[in-house]
Amino acid sequence: MEQITHEFSPYYNIDSKILILGTIPSIQSRKNGFYYGHPQNRFWKVLACIYQEDIPNTVQEKKCLLKKHHIALWDVLASCSIEGSSDQSICNPVCNDFSFLLKNSSIEKIYTTGQKAYQLYQKYCYPKTKIEAILLPSTSPANAAFSLDQLVRIYSQILI
Repeated sequence: MEQITHEFSPYYNIDSKILILGTIPSIQSRKNGFYYGHPQNRFWKVLACIYQEDIPNTVQEKKCLLKKHHIALWDVLASCSIEGSSDQSICNPVCNDFSFLLKNSSIEKIYTTGQKAYQLYQKYCYPKTKIEAILLPSTSPANAAFSLDQLVRIYSQILI
């Protein structure tokens, strides 16, 4: 089991109205230096569908999509022990401090991608933020229980 530390900053700006949280970046995301970097992860396809945009390919295109639609991205964890990219193997979680992000944005709602991110947020972060998280299904290729159409339908609730 590897001890990892979150390697990149949250993506947000003063106009961000929603915050979407994963657990901690996957191996591929850490390699790419940005969120939801695994080519089979459906996160960017889902956002493109609900906002009727082209699927972003580059980090810059992804940031433009997020900024245009007032979305902030970060992760619940600052560090943890983990096997590969398996959320189920997470041990020794250390959570991020959301206070500066919440003070420097217009965040109104917080969503988590996947059950583990939701559980960790509710246990460790909610007592400090006092903002309830809304659980969204994971867009990971490991979550085969949800089709792309189902994910798009469920993620449509983030539309503001």
